[in-house]
Formats: sequence, structure tokens, C-alpha cells
Amino acid sequence: MSRSTATSKLPPGGVAFRWGKELGVILALLLTLAAPWLLKPKDSTAAAHYERRLVIITPHNEKTRQEFAAAFARHWKQKTGEILNIDWRVQGTSEIAIYLRSEYAAAFEQYWKRKLGKSWTREIAMAFSNANLVLPAVGETPVAAQEARKTFLESNTSVGIDLFFGGGSYDFRKLAAAGYLVATTPDGRNGVGELAVRHPDWFSDAVIPQSVSGEEFYDKEKRWVGSCLSSMGIVFNRDVLQRLGVTKEPTRWEDLANPLLAGQVALSDPNKSGTVAKALEQIIQQQMQMAIDEVKRNPKKFQTTKEQIEDGIKLGWERGLRLILRICANARYFTDAATKIPLEVSQGDAAAGMCIDYYGRSFEDQVRKLDGSTRVGYVTPVGGASVGVDPVGMLRGAPEPELATAFMEFVLSEEGQKIWNYRPGSLGGPEKSALRRLPVRRDFYTAANFQYLTDAQVKPFEEAKAFTYHPEWTMPLFDVIRFLVRVICIDLHDEQRESWRILAQANFPPRATAMFENVGLVNYQIALRLAADLRRNDKQQEVKIARELGAVFRGQYDKSRELARSGQ
Repeated sequence: MSRSTATSKLPPGGVAFRWGKELGVILALLLTLAAPWLLKPKDSTAAAHYERRLVIITPHNEKTRQEFAAAFARHWKQKTGEILNIDWRVQGTSEIAIYLRSEYAAAFEQYWKRKLGKSWTREIAMAFSNANLVLPAVGETPVAAQEARKTFLESNTSVGIDLFFGGGSYDFRKLAAAGYLVATTPDGRNGVGELAVRHPDWFSDAVIPQSVSGEEFYDKEKRWVGSCLSSMGIVFNRDVLQRLGVTKEPTRWEDLANPLLAGQVALSDPNKSGTVAKALEQIIQQQMQMAIDEVKRNPKKFQTTKEQIEDGIKLGWERGLRLILRICANARYFTDAATKIPLEVSQGDAAAGMCIDYYGRSFEDQVRKLDGSTRVGYVTPVGGASVGVDPVGMLRGAPEPELATAFMEFVLSEEGQKIWNYRPGSLGGPEKSALRRLPVRRDFYTAANFQYLTDAQVKPFEEAKAFTYHPEWTMPLFDVIRFLVRVICIDLHDEQRESWRILAQANFPPRATAMFENVGLVNYQIALRLAADLRRNDKQQEVKIARELGAVFRGQYDKSRELARSGQ
């Protein structure tokens, strides 16, 4: 049949009808694909037309991003007349660290191969960001790995991002050591190092101390600096606690291990949340300090002070892990984002959880009644949490180093520090939202400022005295803590929860409880060896260790149930 004959048999308007119908289907498909972009709300702080752009990667919440973007854009416009756009790239702190490692590896590979014309190998890939690699001495011929590391540190390799703003200091330390964060640009005109030259008084005990109670407030090499203060604590719902029969509000980390809270504790995966990982580290540090005090009260014969501390550290490590096991056994879930914890607690979906202080205080206020009462409470465990910083730092190869430096200068200035804790609408304060963050500058806490602060009752530099952080005790084991929680708590959560339930029903018989809490296989010495294994970044070996550890702890949970049922 000819094309003309076939066409002639179509009803009037058939061709148009057929193509119109198909076009409609195509348009519907395109609309479906485009919907996420079409419906995506516009960032109210982003200028439609702008002259310069600052790219910041951050875990900060939307309120913080909006307030600082609006304030700095105004500040920059008044100073230079330029319209500025801040391009936020938002991820969790741990995800940011992983992302930057991946992006810098790809960027340096291109530089190594295309610019230098050299062969890219696994050795080069592993060496260029290896902070433990010893560089060659002057006049010494470098081996391939040393050459890669030296070349990277002398390069201006860029991933198209200017600043890393917010998150925990642990990840900043690691990124700085790798070489991703820099003190200054190659010309020395921009960066935190340059700010220290412009404002030497800022980097002093009177304004921003280098460290407080063991926590670094800025990097000694000026690759990052704290922008505000934070501490970890417990957020809880009074109504849910009452319903569960818990008569005393939590004040200590140990309170989260109360068996009455089974399935009612909100936690975040420490592999995705640097803040929760920090809280777990502080739980262990507190147990270490308590164990050291105990050992000192009852020392072994001829035991030196150094030996007493070492014994306390080892004992405290195991006690801390056992407490973490009990808390995790109470977990309702392990969310990917720590920001969900206070939300779920405020809604009554969980009784309590770990969170950063400002989230706890914010939700406490959000549900406050007219009479001043609130169902949500927040507490920082006395002697159980340090006061740390949320840093800011410039990334290697920042496309806009001048803007990046100006932003950091603004955040650290009196003008920028007001935004963290001034009441909304007060002169110099945030426009819309109380951020409930504590300024990092010691000289900010004055009578003149107290009258405008949303948290004037909080004295962070005084609270810091109650807890001294000892980085040498647990910092080398930070990733081990994350790894162990994933392997023996998150991956085995069903088995762990069931064992905990049966233990509670049997009133925690001693043998069964000891089996559930047996952490001898990951004692302090073994944990240090595990840390060395994890630093090799050998994924096959890591999977093997995880599988073997998981099998052992699964067996322990099974055995603890068996013993509990028989009343042992």
C-alpha cells in the first residue's frame, strides 16, 4: 500500500491528530523530567544578576546559609558596589570530606597527566594527599611518591569551590593535613594566614585562643579557624519520657542507656554525621577520665603516674564502648542526618537523642507555650562534653580567593559574630531567624552584647572548664569509633536490639550481660592496630575485618540471648 493511500484512509485531521497525540506524550514526559527543576524553590539570597560568585560547601542549615549570604552580600555591595551571588553546595560534614577527596584526586590526576605529561599510577594516586609521607630533604632526589606529594602541595589544583564552612574540627584537620585546605594563596595575599597578618589581635587568648580545654580553636598553620562554638548534648521530650515511666530528665550520657528507652533513642550514623561521631568520642573520653581518677585512687604497687594514666585510658576505652553498645541498643534508628534527631524528638517520635546544642535550644523554643513551658528540653552533660568550634577554611585553588578571604574576615568580625546569636531584628542581628549559635570570639561576651543575645545565659568559656579534651587519647581512633559503630551496632541492629530486649526482660543476668557487652576483641591496643589498618585505605581489607568482627559480635548477641533466657 502506498503512503498516499494509507494516508487517505485516515479520518479528517488524522495526521494532525496522530502527531498531536504523540507530541502531547513527549511534552508530558519532558514536563515530568523537568518538574524537579521547575518546582525547586529559588534561593532567596541568590541574586538573579550578579557580578561575582563565591562557592561555599557547607553542612550549615538553611537559616544559617540565608542569614550569612544576605548579610555578606550587603556588606560586599556597600564596600565595593558589586552584586554578589553565594553558591551553596550543601552536604553533611563527612560527605563533604569524602567528596573533596574524590574531587581533588580527579583534578590532580588531570593536572599530572595533561599539564605535566606524566603517567598516573596507583602509587601516585595514594601519595599526593598522604599527610604521613615524608618529603625529600633539600638536595635529595625524590622518589615518585614524594614527587607527587611535593607537586600537589606546590600546585594550585582547584575543584571549583572557594570555602569549606561549618562542621567539626576533626574533618578540617584531616583535610588540612591532606593539603586540600590552605593557609594562603601562592602569592600570600589571601587566606586565614593573611587574616592573621591583618588582624594579629584576633588570633590571641583575648579574642580567639589557639586552644581551650584541649580543643583547637584554630589551626596552628592557619589553614582553618573556628567561626562559632558548639557542644554536644541530649535533646529530650518530657511528654514521651513521662509516658515511658522515666521520672528523671536525662543529665548524663548514661541516661540514654536506660532500658526504659528501648527503641526510643534517636541517633545518627557517625559515618555520615561528624557531630554524632564527636559525641561518641566524648562519651569515651569521659569514661577514660573517670577511669584514670579511679586508678589514681587505688594505684598498683610501684605504679608511676604515667602508668596510671595508661591503665585508665585502656579501661575507659572499654567502658566507653560498652556504654555506646547500650545506647545504640536503645536506638530507634540511625538517621543519615543529625538534623533529624531534634525534629523527631520534638514531634514525639523519639524520647531523646544526641544533638548539637543550638539544634536542641532551637527546638526547645519552637514548641514553647505562652506560659513559658515546653515539652522539649536540652542539656549538655556536665563533664561529658567539650566546647569545640565550627571552622571555616579556604580550599586549594579557590576560584575567588579575595572573596573567600573577605567572607572569612566578615564572619570573624564583630559584625559577623552578631549574626550567630543576636535576636532577629536587633541592630546588627539576623534578619529573620535566631541561629542560636555561640560566637567564637571571647571578647564578644560583654555586657553591651548580652542584652541582645538569644542565649545570654550560656557562658561557653566557663563551661569549657568542666571537660578537658585529650586529643592524644582518642583522635587517632576517631575513624575506628565510626567503623566499630557501623559494624557492631548499625549492621547488626536487629540482633542487638533483640538481645537488649531479652536482657531487660530477664533483669540483666550477669553472664548474659557480660556476653552482650564483651568488647575485649576491640580493646585499646587492638583498636590502635585497627586504626593503622584503616589508614591504609585498603577497602578489601576493611571489608574482611568488618565481616570477621560482625560474625563475632553476632555470635555474642546470639549467646547473650541464650544465656538470658536461661537466667544466667
